Amino acid sequence: MKNKTIALLGAACFVSGAFVARVADNELSVSVLQEAQKVFGLHFSDAQLDSTVSELEDLKKSYEVLRKQDLPNSVAPALVFNPIPVGFTFETQKSAFEVERPQGVKLPKKRDELAFYTIPQLAELVRTQQITSEELTKFYLSRLKKYGPTLECVTTLTEELALQQARQADKEIKAGKYKGMLHGIPFGVKDLLSTRKYKTTWGAMPYKDQVIDEDATVVQRLQEAGGVLMAKTTLGALAMGDVWYGGKTRTPWDVNQGSSGSSAGSAAAVAAGLLPYAIGTETLGSIVSPSTACGTTGLRPTFGRVSRHGAMALSWSMDKIGPIARSAEDCAIVFNAIYGPDGKDQSVYDAPFNYSPSINPKKMRVGYLKGDFAKKYGFRENDQATLDALQKAGVELVPISLPDLPANELAMTISVEGAAAFDELTRSGRDSLLVAQHKNAWPNTFRTARFIPAVEYLQAQRVRSLLVQQMQEALQDVDVYISPSFASNNLVITNLTGHPCVVVPNGFRDNGLPTTITFMGKLFGEAELLSFARFYQSITPHEEKHPSMDFSKKKKS
Repeated sequence: MKNKTIALLGAACFVSGAFVARVADNELSVSVLQEAQKVFGLHFSDAQLDSTVSELEDLKKSYEVLRKQDLPNSVAPALVFNPIPVGFTFETQKSAFEVERPQGVKLPKKRDELAFYTIPQLAELVRTQQITSEELTKFYLSRLKKYGPTLECVTTLTEELALQQARQADKEIKAGKYKGMLHGIPFGVKDLLSTRKYKTTWGAMPYKDQVIDEDATVVQRLQEAGGVLMAKTTLGALAMGDVWYGGKTRTPWDVNQGSSGSSAGSAAAVAAGLLPYAIGTETLGSIVSPSTACGTTGLRPTFGRVSRHGAMALSWSMDKIGPIARSAEDCAIVFNAIYGPDGKDQSVYDAPFNYSPSINPKKMRVGYLKGDFAKKYGFRENDQATLDALQKAGVELVPISLPDLPANELAMTISVEGAAAFDELTRSGRDSLLVAQHKNAWPNTFRTARFIPAVEYLQAQRVRSLLVQQMQEALQDVDVYISPSFASNNLVITNLTGHPCVVVPNGFRDNGLPTTITFMGKLFGEAELLSFARFYQSITPHEEKHPSMDFSKKKKS
């Protein structure tokens, strides 16, 4: 009876409005429901449970009907997360995007130094035809082939396409049809963004040969800006960690260490000078974490800023797409090309991005999470040095605190939405093909999520609404604020509320690995946020540090 009860338990548990599994030829009973309700912490009487049995049996039949509907990962729920609190407004007037062109840029005597040039520097070389896009593309292709296998940061090289796009860019530039700073500049995209004719593997064994024959909106927009797609970069399987079906992505600062995840390959490739910039995504730290492990600058935009059309869905209400690059200004240039509605992702807002050199960071109201900075943690000295540098430069820091709500408990959002996104993977048993099978890996997380009642998920989203509103109140007196990159409350809260962040390198640990600090912005406040991050990088040298590429000194174990 005990085994039967456990087997039937799955059939009596709601998950986002659906029962976990159908147990063939078995009917529900009061005794089964008595056991099932213990999972939920409920205490209905036998009489009350008896009244529900027939309706639950009918619902089981409904689930079977619904499961016959074809629901690819690209189909979003009818419910769309709204990050905008009551009383919040964003700018509606759009001004011209402005970035100062660097003066006197020349090709370096040592060609390898070109690998670490910023986008404006590379753009100036291409614009003035000191180097062709094809030459630049071949340069980065050679580095990808040389160092990529050691870092395990690439799933697919798009070499044929890249050379074709580079030659086209050269023709356009020579004809005087220069499109801007991304014209002729190579880039990579995290391999959960679809690309025509090339595999989109999601980093996971069950999908390693998958071809989604369309360009994701972000890919399309970068190519329209003249960009040259070089590579699909690795991600931890289904956007978790740095372990993918082909191995473990490494940080170029120490190839014995993983690059964290899940935008593992994008951060590693940029840090190693294999790409000028790459696209990453974040649901709960997937830009912040690998940027820290690799010492890159990463932008996680406001939720609803960048279309996710063509991107693998993990959490429809939390997934965000942003650039990983060498500097805040590089991120601004890329973001300017990819943000805004596309008519396909209904979560995207039509809000302007008015980035300009006229924004004065010294006039911004800057907060900092005093309580988090006061705690003891591994690279506190570097973070304190960041605060000191800003104050010395004339920035006044005002202590603030975040809402005191159970944010960590709301992380079930990812589990439930992820379980729905990969429902077929779980029910088919193909989740056994994923490399990671430990307790905290996706297979178990998705199975566990089947036991989360739809009512509890919706109650969590109601608490999330309170969080959105209270964040608005907490930030009403500041334009940006500063947080340790791994202050867990800040990372969780702001991913739930959809606030933007820029993570920038700010030093090194004793073991030689880089550290970062996080600058947070208001909703849709990327222009001010990136301007502030750019200001910090103008008074510190951290983003200019690069790893030694002699990996033989630290052989991978």
